[in-house]
Amino acid sequence: MTASGARRAPVGTRDVLYPESSRWEAVVAGFAATVERAGYGLVISPMFEDVSVFSRGMGEKADVVAKEMYVFEDRGGRSLALRPEGTASIVRAFVQHRPPLPWKAWYATAAFRYERPQAGRFRQHHQLGVEVLGSADADLDVEVIDLAVTFLVSVGLDDFELRINSMGDPVCAPVYVETLRKYLESRLGELCDEHRQRALVSPLRVLDCKKEACRSATAGAPALLDVACAECKQHFGRVESGLRALAIPARVDARLVRGFDYYTRTTFELSSPGLDVAQNALGGGGRYDGLVEVLGGPATPGIGFGIGLERLLLACDAARRSAPSPVGASGRSAGPPPAVFVVDVAGGEAARDLTHALRAARIPSDRAFDERSLKSQMRMADRSGARLALIVGADEAAAGTVSVRALRREGDSAGGDDLQRVVGRSDVVGYVQEVLGS
Repeated sequence: MTASGARRAPVGTRDVLYPESSRWEAVVAGFAATVERAGYGLVISPMFEDVSVFSRGMGEKADVVAKEMYVFEDRGGRSLALRPEGTASIVRAFVQHRPPLPWKAWYATAAFRYERPQAGRFRQHHQLGVEVLGSADADLDVEVIDLAVTFLVSVGLDDFELRINSMGDPVCAPVYVETLRKYLESRLGELCDEHRQRALVSPLRVLDCKKEACRSATAGAPALLDVACAECKQHFGRVESGLRALAIPARVDARLVRGFDYYTRTTFELSSPGLDVAQNALGGGGRYDGLVEVLGGPATPGIGFGIGLERLLLACDAARRSAPSPVGASGRSAGPPPAVFVVDVAGGEAARDLTHALRAARIPSDRAFDERSLKSQMRMADRSGARLALIVGADEAAAGTVSVRALRREGDSAGGDDLQRVVGRSDVVGYVQEVLGS
């Protein structure tokens, strides 16, 4: 190392000093408050993993694995890699420790990619994210997207776009890839130099290319939803209806294909007009129902997202927004356990809408997924540590009411008041605030 090199941070990295660091602190605290109200717990995993965690999980042909990953051999001869993204490490931790399902995790971590440094994109960057393992319910996809959107709004960003798509499943995705490959065969000469060589091997990557040549050549390309199987179409339809119910605008974008092999079904991306057009993504994510198996665990569905902290702050600056001030202990949730658990045996829509409304009122809340029985959901409610259960069955759904049951008094570990009251749906948030306040 030269004398000048010893005095400067490596290319593509930077020091964050006070007072800028206080913005980072505030953003992470705000993210924690947002996701912990929904029952997500912090996971801290190693900065480096066995290289196979990423090469198997993300796919050997992914650009991040093939071109950008920091790989090294330690003194014991083990091949290791610095973490390039958050999901694979969380899934590896699940495979190793097998926490109870559903497992809701959040993280704030540094990630490393050897790429050309540019505004908001560094070789060491930082990600905020959540991962949920153990449920294939489309309502969980809505919850995860809702959390990402809620967080962006909480830091003052309201001018962003949400794009969604489906990547299909092992039944229909191969059919689509072959359909797209045939479409591209006769258009190879129209593609950019990079994808002309790779189009038939990795046809999905062509859709994600930002160069005008590829975008023109694929303007009439088939969309996955055109050939999706019935189950994938039903799943995506439920996601769309859920987002509409929560008044979250989303645009279906057939070009939205995530760059890693592990994605299935729902995929989404959030972008800001205040950033460079070619690099305007704030973050994104999607479902990865086969990743646990790839990394040696049992078949376990999952979904999550990641948001780049540097890009988020850059977008705040472009929109002339400041990150929130650091939050004191009295101003943020303590996280899990939730204060309220919503038990819905009438289809799931009430649980979706009520947890959204409760969290918007800063009331930590959670719910079950996968259309579990009343008995099963009540067991989950009791184990969660919640003080109140909001119960919606067929009768409540028809009457527009919610049954509120006390599970425990404040400070009690269990055995609360069995008294149950019926409250109108429009009044339930105010009623819960009153009960919890008292």
